[in-house]
Amino acid sequence: MSARGLCFGYAGREILHDVDVDLEPGTVTAIAGPNGAGKSTLLELLAGVRTPQKGTVRRRGDVALVVQRPAAPETLPLTVWDTVSMGTWGRRLGRREARAVVSEMIDAVGLSGLDSRPLAELSGGQRQRTLLAQALARQADIVLMDEPDAGLDSESRHHVHRLLVESASRGVAVGCATHDDGFVATADRVVRLGVAHDAAGQPRIFDHRRGRE
Repeated sequence: MSARGLCFGYAGREILHDVDVDLEPGTVTAIAGPNGAGKSTLLELLAGVRTPQKGTVRRRGDVALVVQRPAAPETLPLTVWDTVSMGTWGRRLGRREARAVVSEMIDAVGLSGLDSRPLAELSGGQRQRTLLAQALARQADIVLMDEPDAGLDSESRHHVHRLLVESASRGVAVGCATHDDGFVATADRVVRLGVAHDAAGQPRIFDHRRGRE
């Protein structure tokens, strides 16, 4: 996935200006910056949820966006199994194969035994892992996550980060908006928005693999 010259704003105020981003298969890209810098907006532009006011996005493959707070009301009686099963929709799987995929993904995110638990009864970390399992069940080529570490305890945060790294090791392109300095330090690339902009308004991008900007 690549984006060039992205611009977007709200109510006459520009949030993102001339942003270039590349998400390569097999890598994890951290999108960092203060609140209001446009991290979530950038993910939505990359996923196609929003249309850039200027610039272009080229997507190669299926994209899964894992939002920080799902839009479904908590009164909706969705269980962990129901939610992860949605990830298999659109894939040409038999019923038995689909059930095997859902079970495998629930196990992978450490939620075994919670299949029938309603989403409304989950902790923040469990809900985030459920949404990640849904994305993994899709076998998406690109996984975008908005603040996966927000409100999580240290163990849950480590678990989610490990799953993202493991996904990248299988060839998935991972993009993650985050405030977590530890995750930023272990990402392959970092896109810094907001206060890290240079004089020309461009975001600064650091490539940890190459050890340079």
